[in-house]
Amino acid sequence: MNQNFNKGLLLTSVGSFWWGFLGVIYFEYVSFIGHIELVVHRCLWTFVMLAITTTFFSKWKIFFKIISDKKKLVSLFISGFLIFLNWAVWIYAVATERIIDASFGYFIMPILSVLLGYIFFQEKLNKKRIFSIILVLISILFLIFFSFRNIPWVGIIVAVSWAFYNLIRKKINIDTDVGLLIESLYIFPFALIVFYLITIEGLNDFSLSNPGFSFFLILAGPMTVIPLFLYVRGVELIGLGPTGMIFYITPTLQFLMGFFYYNEDFSLIKFLSFIIIWIAVIIYLKDLYETR
Repeated sequence: MNQNFNKGLLLTSVGSFWWGFLGVIYFEYVSFIGHIELVVHRCLWTFVMLAITTTFFSKWKIFFKIISDKKKLVSLFISGFLIFLNWAVWIYAVATERIIDASFGYFIMPILSVLLGYIFFQEKLNKKRIFSIILVLISILFLIFFSFRNIPWVGIIVAVSWAFYNLIRKKINIDTDVGLLIESLYIFPFALIVFYLITIEGLNDFSLSNPGFSFFLILAGPMTVIPLFLYVRGVELIGLGPTGMIFYITPTLQFLMGFFYYNEDFSLIKFLSFIIIWIAVIIYLKDLYETR
């Protein structure tokens, strides 16, 4: 049990660092092609990479076993939609200089996961964790009351979609990478159609005449699959609550990069709301350290 828990901590930590640092640098660098084409490439090459890894690790039998279960197929369809929504909104945030807003969502997501873990998996929820959840709600209400126009809707969508995605994946309990393959398979036809439309209009940046940059766009696949696999596997090993707290590596790095490196605007109202969130995080992390 302790070995699995430690393994889950390590996997989640690496995946969270990847998202918060490497992911921001990569997707911000290629965001000049437009968020629509970038989302398309992320979806296309994620599917291609997962198909290759499924073949390499001889997991097609597991794939066909899963797709024979209608309930799991429905669940994966829903989780596939949620992960697509998360990808699309996050890339939109990066492309429109809203990395800090996206980090707000990733700050509140783990505490939302704590609540979902309590509701659906009976994970422990003591007074400190309840107080953390209340502080998150206060932070959102604070923004609504004082600055409705500045509410980071991008971050809220990112948080809700990611938290419920993790919930569904934990409930169906299937191989991490094969589940990702099926989810991406749902998205693949739509991404292919959009890519075709972009190409015939001459709006695509992916071209055989520029193999270097085209290969760089293909990297959107592994840049998505690797951290996602690491994090989802961590959820399966140690639960929504602990992995949710470790995931704070991601929004912390995103916030620091958005503020210090990309020089994004950060109003006083948002700063105060972030202070409330950070207090909630500290309270829960302290409680998690004491209980573990």
